[in-house]
Amino acid sequence: TMSGEEEPRSYYVGVDVGTGSVRAALVDQRGVLLAFADQPIKKWEPQFNHHEQSSEDIWAACCVVTKKVVQGIDLNQIRGLGFDATCSLVVLDKQFRPLPVNHEGDSHRNVIMWLDHRAVSQVHRINETKHSVLQYVGGVMSVEMQAPKLLWLKENLRETCWDKAGHFFDLPDFLSWKATGVTARSLCSLVCKWTYSAEKGWDDSFWKMIGLEDFVADNYNKIGNQVLPPGTSLGSGLTPEAAKELGLRPGVPVAASLIDAHAGGLGVIGADVRGHGLICEGQPVTSRLAVICGTSSCHMGISKDPIFVPGVWGPYFSAMVPGFWLNEGGQSVTGKLIDHLVQGHPAFPELQAKATARCQSIYAYLNSHLDLIKKTEPVGFLTVDLHVWPDFHGNRSPLADLTLKGMVTGLKLSQDLDDLAILYLATVQAIAFGTRFIIEAMEAAGHSISTLFLCGGLSKNPLFVQMHADITGMSVVLSQEVESVLVGAAILGACASGDFTSVQEAMARMSKVGKVVFPRLEDKKYYDKKYQVFLKLVEHQKEYSAIMSGD
Repeated sequence: TMSGEEEPRSYYVGVDVGTGSVRAALVDQRGVLLAFADQPIKKWEPQFNHHEQSSEDIWAACCVVTKKVVQGIDLNQIRGLGFDATCSLVVLDKQFRPLPVNHEGDSHRNVIMWLDHRAVSQVHRINETKHSVLQYVGGVMSVEMQAPKLLWLKENLRETCWDKAGHFFDLPDFLSWKATGVTARSLCSLVCKWTYSAEKGWDDSFWKMIGLEDFVADNYNKIGNQVLPPGTSLGSGLTPEAAKELGLRPGVPVAASLIDAHAGGLGVIGADVRGHGLICEGQPVTSRLAVICGTSSCHMGISKDPIFVPGVWGPYFSAMVPGFWLNEGGQSVTGKLIDHLVQGHPAFPELQAKATARCQSIYAYLNSHLDLIKKTEPVGFLTVDLHVWPDFHGNRSPLADLTLKGMVTGLKLSQDLDDLAILYLATVQAIAFGTRFIIEAMEAAGHSISTLFLCGGLSKNPLFVQMHADITGMSVVLSQEVESVLVGAAILGACASGDFTSVQEAMARMSKVGKVVFPRLEDKKYYDKKYQVFLKLVEHQKEYSAIMSGD
């Protein structure tokens, strides 16, 4: 069609602050990604388990990437801006200046990263209180949440940080404040990481019980007493100062933000699936599970009523899709585990050389090598006597046990490329069995899930996707847009703009199905057997522990 007949294009900007870089995208009202930019951000590890960043460095990177993606665009057509970020903790003083979260007193480093594990003793004491707010995090709080980190700051950096602090922001909320000057927080971060309740607000007795009564005294001014659902338009939009730094018009609507994994969930879970032969087509959105799989994996399921699942975080009201309760399962290491086992194998140098010679990624090469050695059987059957338990970094869900270790059984004396390929396959299968384990816990508690929606780096690996379909027995939907997290952030901007009546409408219009992978049901019996072995592995590991710690 000639451009004269088209509706004028509306654009939205999504900004995603990940662990190592900031990424931005320009997305149109159909959810098509038109421009992309990324910029690395600095990380510091001053001592083991202490991981820090700088909010000024992060904001500067946001400005670089946003300017890049809007280059050459009529700025009047940019209708909204949405942010997502890791759930890191940003500390500012009463004048909104950075404060040090470290013993060195370096105030430039004013962010405790999400993966920081300094607050182990604090989280242990918090969990010993058995306070009722812990029911909403699967019964035990994680060391990565904000309460233990705040307590650590009070106990360890009283003069240099705690006493001077005026504002503690979750990183997604820091970004929306920086853009609009509005200190209101998003329900997503406060409910998921700070123990806020969408219905009851803050629980005074919890903060007093753990020794942070300071927050109660000033009516939670420092951690947020105005809380809004994700996608809500903030204040009067971009301030003139922020607009200049980002290369946008002042007044552009800015949305209340999301945590990064939740933006990925938002970017995939609402897709219009008509015409793909999926059973979830006639079912409510609550039959869908979004799996965001990268370095680690998150499993996002929503429900109309609250469901408590042992070892799974939530239920969190309106934390991802407004009006729905969210449960969030997770696996601490997935992509990182595959890399760990493949790179540590003696045949890895040979694999690298052969993949490079073929101009393939090592995983594309491994996938084709498996097809070569499988003979007449299906590829998954190559692991009949090799089994992996994948908790090399403890178990987040559904066992919530940090002490668990990884297991491999079925090792032989040979260590050639075939052995490496089969170990890689067994690891991918173990991660898929871990997903099945989480789904079964969610279903036992009252969820009913029929379809998986995958996004993130690992969803680009066809073997990973097929194994998830075969092992769960469910169809897997892949988005047309691989960068689902950025689409999720742009959906927030689209909601703030008022161009859509609701988050649900924006999701249905802006997330598109790219490909559907169906399970090979004829292999079901084999995977059911392997799953029995999978569950036995952890049972045995606990028995070994008991023997060794016995008299």
